[in-house]
Amino acid sequence: MTSPTWFEGFATQRITTAGAEIFVRTGGTVDAPPLLLLHGFPQTHALWHRVAQQLARDYFLVLPDLRGYGDSSHAPGLPDHRNYSKRAMAQDMAEVMTALGHDHFFLCGHDRGGRVAHRLALDHAARVKKLCVIDIAPTLDMYARTDMEFARAYYHWFHLIQPAPLPEAMIGGNPLAYLHAKLGGWGSAGLAHIEPQALADYERCFCTPEAIHTACEDYRASAGIDLEHDRESRARGEKIACDTLVIWGEHGVVHRLFDPLALWQAQCAGVVTGQAVPAGHFIPEQLPEATARALSAFMR
Repeated sequence: MTSPTWFEGFATQRITTAGAEIFVRTGGTVDAPPLLLLHGFPQTHALWHRVAQQLARDYFLVLPDLRGYGDSSHAPGLPDHRNYSKRAMAQDMAEVMTALGHDHFFLCGHDRGGRVAHRLALDHAARVKKLCVIDIAPTLDMYARTDMEFARAYYHWFHLIQPAPLPEAMIGGNPLAYLHAKLGGWGSAGLAHIEPQALADYERCFCTPEAIHTACEDYRASAGIDLEHDRESRARGEKIACDTLVIWGEHGVVHRLFDPLALWQAQCAGVVTGQAVPAGHFIPEQLPEATARALSAFMR
């Protein structure tokens, strides 16, 4: 676990939900509006460290590790992977916010956290005041438009969904090399943007058989049960009710292969705005000040 001074003034706790035990770091201004920040693969809540420093004065910040990541629980995946569905992960987050006493909150997710945030905004629409998704397009649209260019750029989507234990065994042969390749990829051009304590947290948390397995389960769920849930939502005409901000990296892959703003506009009933920033995929770490400014301006 990161040192006590890493998030100075923040508290940590473990919250038991119906399906997991979630590690949560909280801090900022207690009576300020709550803002839930969700990380992605292959990271932990440490992704938000520098963004949190910028936002702590104006928000009460909730930074969890998603189930299967970081210091949250790592239960083995079920045969249909439903315990790593974005619906199950979103339910965790709803229960975390209830346990912390927040009926309504602002929400932002990067990467896999953005996919959890998408489902949270659908399944718990009355609780989410505003939503921000960072460097993703909707999962169903991305899979539906798969071609050779996308498969090459997002090869991990198709590797991690293979039946256990094949990808687990392959990654487990040299998990540190795999982790560093992922953190330095997607237009990020190396690891210089990652603070040493954050990198140490990612290394500690990812490089275990349990964590590699549950990361694979996250992706297996996205290629199966998550698509079923998304198709059902679209068939019922369900859309994100709140205003939504979409941020993507100019040097990343998503905007090159998709139109993230248009795709999110199609899934939202509220006002959708968007902006490109001069970064790769890991925007909160590459551009923490710009990320914080964009969130603050939008959430306000």
